Amino acid sequence: MEQISEWFKYLMNSEELIRTGGLITITLIIFIENGIIFGFFLPGDYLLFLSGVFCGTKLLNVPVSLLMFCVFAAAVLGSLLGYIIGRYFGDGIQTRPDSLFFKKKYIENTRKYFEKYGSQTLVIARFLPVIRTFSPILAGIVKMNIYKFMLYNILGGLIWTVVLVGGGFYFGEKFPWIVDYVQYIIFFFLGITTFTVIRGYLNAKKELSDM
Repeated sequence: MEQISEWFKYLMNSEELIRTGGLITITLIIFIENGIIFGFFLPGDYLLFLSGVFCGTKLLNVPVSLLMFCVFAAAVLGSLLGYIIGRYFGDGIQTRPDSLFFKKKYIENTRKYFEKYGSQTLVIARFLPVIRTFSPILAGIVKMNIYKFMLYNILGGLIWTVVLVGGGFYFGEKFPWIVDYVQYIIFFFLGITTFTVIRGYLNAKKELSDM
């Protein structure tokens, strides 16, 4: 049990992941976090930003172009897997009987939400923890057109990668002393993402109730 606890702490420690796991671990974490249900708790935004910072300061000794390509590919392929899971295994969810925590109207409301805001959702959701993991799964459940999904999957993955990895690399290269304040960077991202998740949830709940 103690080993499991230590492994969980390791997965949540972005700085340690980057220092010890390198590019392979970063790529794997991003792949899982972007579309596999149990990966929603994994670090995403600040892992990308810190990997850019570490790349800029040469603590992560890989070309920034390779880092960005791997992150982009992992994000797109992870979301595609999530879409496939939702599309081909989502019927089991939709046919479940209503319960305290699940009602069929949730799926129908989600279907209407994706029909109205789907493309924007897939791009914006890249910057929203938890939502980033589940949005491609929901897109598969509501049978969003695969070509439309892939277009915005690629667009969202590209923007997410360039903004966070590119931004981190810029700060790491121009202000190398920033690595001494990693914990504050993580707290900053946690604060921002917590606020946006809560706000996004409340807005989505309001919009769904108005449909």
